[in-house]
Amino acid sequence: MPKMKSHRGAAKRFKVTGSGKVIKNSAYRRHILEKKSPKRKRQLRQAVVASDADAKRIKKLLPYS
Repeated sequence: MPKMKSHRGAAKRFKVTGSGKVIKNSAYRRHILEKKSPKRKRQLRQAVVASDADAKRIKKLLPYS
């Protein structure tokens, strides 16, 4: 069997930690930033752990991570 290919779009957006959790960057920080509070914008810089349901789907796209 040939090697499976990783989904390149997913590979650029998500990382899998050593313990198997999926890390993603927060959404809602591209535009319309004036009405968002500084605290909210600061917190959106942080990467977050994806939900269990999303993590299951993401791991199918990244077979070797």
